Order: sequence, then structure tokens, then C-alpha cells
Amino acid sequence: MKSLTYLGHSCFCLEAENGWRVVFDPYQNGSVPGLELPALSADVVLCSHGHADHNASDLIQIEPVHTSPYTITTMETDHDDQGGSLRGKSNVTILSNAEEKIIHLGDLGRDLTDEEAAQLLDADLLMIPCGGFYTIDAAQAGAIIKQLHPELAVLMHYRTDEHGYEVIEHLSAIIEVLPETRILETSVLEGNKEQGIVALTADRSVIHS
Repeated sequence: MKSLTYLGHSCFCLEAENGWRVVFDPYQNGSVPGLELPALSADVVLCSHGHADHNASDLIQIEPVHTSPYTITTMETDHDDQGGSLRGKSNVTILSNAEEKIIHLGDLGRDLTDEEAAQLLDADLLMIPCGGFYTIDAAQAGAIIKQLHPELAVLMHYRTDEHGYEVIEHLSAIIEVLPETRILETSVLEGNKEQGIVALTADRSVIHS
């Protein structure tokens, strides 16, 4: 991985060393309070499910110029703890090659089964929701991080003073549950230099009043 840029909510843009770019879970403008997606281009867009705050592939300019250095696989999970009966299904997305394993958990709404966890172990990068209500909460996220032991876990799908749904937990409350989390004053991670649990500051271009 060359870089990972956080665009708020559960949206990230990842660029590989060869220039290949993927956008995960872009949101429709107006779907997430305080956020508006900037103009983005990518080789591919990967959406975990069809809800508007995760499925704005139409807003991304697709330019399939570069060859993907990863094998891309998905794993269907539940958007709630009732077998998907409340909010449907959501996919976990796995990017992997001989050197790296990168996972975006989408809107995971329940604990992982042992069988699911076995396929997600030892990721270099794990993007994990933690805000509760629509997804797993901070305590569940912490347990899953311990279960999967990734090199780096990046938190997503939480609320800040500037953006996010009122019904999900504020980042400050999440930090109380996961005190080992470091808040980085940047929206961009360069390479694989970080370890542990981090929260990135959303790209300033996406935040509006």
C-alpha cells in the first residue's frame, strides 16, 4: 500500500504502489450529516452494501488504468445482530497478495463467527466500524481486533463534532472504551508505518457545515 486516505464515515481511498486506486464505501451527498464527497477518480469502487451512505459508486469517476495488485474477495455478513432481518446483509472486502492483506469490514452488525474470523486473521490493515446502533460498537470492535490481531486497525463509522449520525457514538466515547486508540491529526496514512489502533482525521475537503 502506498497510501490510505480517510474521507469520513466508512469511506477510504487506497492507492497501491503501482498507482492502482480503490474507493471503499463512498456516501451519497446528503446521506451523512456534515459530509459531502469530493470529486474522486479510481480504478475501482467497492461498496459493502446498497445503503446510500455506503453505495455512491455513481459519484466516483472510474478510470481503470492500472492493474490491481490484489486479489479481491468478499464475505457476506449481517448488518445487524438478527441475521440481517433488520438491515439486511453487508460484505466484508478482502484485498490480498503475497505481501499484504487489507480488510474493510463494511457495516458489520454482529460478532464474527470462528469460521469467518479464521479467514480474516493477521491483516496488515483492518478498517473496522465502532459506532454502534447500525454496526458493532466500540467494545465489540475491540474484541474483534483482539480476535483478528491485525497489524493496524483503523476505526470508522463513528460521530465527531463535525460529522456523523447522532445515534452513533462520538469518537470521544469510543476512546473511553478503547483507550489505546491514537487519534492522528492527518487524513492520510503513508505506507505501512503505523501499528495498533488509530482514528484518522477526515479529509478537510469533505466536511461542511
